[in-house]
Amino acid sequence: MIKTKRFKPDIIIIGAGISGCTVANIMAENNKNVLILDKRDRIGGNCADSLMDNYYVHDYGPHIFHTSNDDVWAFVNEFTSFNNFVNSPLVKAEGNDKELFNLPFNMNLFSKFFGEYNPSKIKRIIEEDIEGSCKKYNIDKENPKNLEEQAISLVGKKIYNAFIKSYTEKQWGKSCKELDASIIKRLPLRFTFNNNYFNDYYQGIPENGYSEMLNKMIDDKKIQVRLNIDFNYCKEAILKYVKLKNIPLVYTGPIDELFDYKFGKLEWRTVKFEHELVHVPNYQGNAVINYATKDDTHTRIIEHKHFTCIFDQDIYQSNRTLISKEYSIEWKPGMEPYYPINNESNFEILQKYQEEANKNENLYLLGRLAEYRYKDMAPSIDDAIKLSWEIINYFS
Repeated sequence: MIKTKRFKPDIIIIGAGISGCTVANIMAENNKNVLILDKRDRIGGNCADSLMDNYYVHDYGPHIFHTSNDDVWAFVNEFTSFNNFVNSPLVKAEGNDKELFNLPFNMNLFSKFFGEYNPSKIKRIIEEDIEGSCKKYNIDKENPKNLEEQAISLVGKKIYNAFIKSYTEKQWGKSCKELDASIIKRLPLRFTFNNNYFNDYYQGIPENGYSEMLNKMIDDKKIQVRLNIDFNYCKEAILKYVKLKNIPLVYTGPIDELFDYKFGKLEWRTVKFEHELVHVPNYQGNAVINYATKDDTHTRIIEHKHFTCIFDQDIYQSNRTLISKEYSIEWKPGMEPYYPINNESNFEILQKYQEEANKNENLYLLGRLAEYRYKDMAPSIDDAIKLSWEIINYFS
């Protein structure tokens, strides 16, 4: 399973997601034989997509590539061209069923919400609300006790109630008063009429999808990919092999699963999708609409065609559209882990697993599951490139 007469790996990678594929590409470019194992039946991890009516469906939730890192942007453009999609989500506010607001928090949202168009006046309204709310509810802005106090100290009670409270409680399954303040370290307020959600220089969606981009990354004779192989069933043999041959093992799966949960299970939130094929050409007019409302149990609705069908004439070529309602739910074994729950008890468990991993000098942990932290695609690629060169320099 590990080698053939003609192929002996110089490195083994567990997981064919964006992190694993990046490492594989760098290694092959440096004349290393790479073996990738993945328990799924296709490469791409949670970035994988599929084609429907000439547009790409994000099978595991929306992925918008964005970065200001020139090296990362140059790297991904070796394998794909990007469209000019700009992420401009909308949000339904608590207590308002008649209109949608723009995100992020900017002048388009503020002008609708406060009925004022002057940035200086808007800023003063928010600052007065922050000061008044903190005084009324006895909130120490420098030392907020929970997420609710943190949010109010950053944006005031009015914005918090309308756009943050219900959405966050649905996202995490707990009252904002029970959630740690660190979850919302900052809430940027923009006093401009700019609906671009990201601040990065580069942004877009691969014109031929993420799956094709990642397949091109590993399209090399020095890379072999074995799908439908669960690492857990051959873990002992592989660990012995990499130690015997003194080659690196890059692991991108859940860190607690790697060590058979010997220190306990790390907690996650996961996402349930309800997909619906709607026989209209245009369901909601936007790729993403968030629901910051208590009565709407979903957190957002995605209409996939808007990620790749940028112009109206493209949208109406098909008289059907796929939408996905997202629900944030408690993770249980067997479900796909999405968002790590950052609290003290999980950090203590994570540290024990990291110390255990450090005992194996052939083992490298990479990616959101192995590192137990949420990571966007561009930072994941950047980390994978850096780790690749670390491995190359160490094993050369």
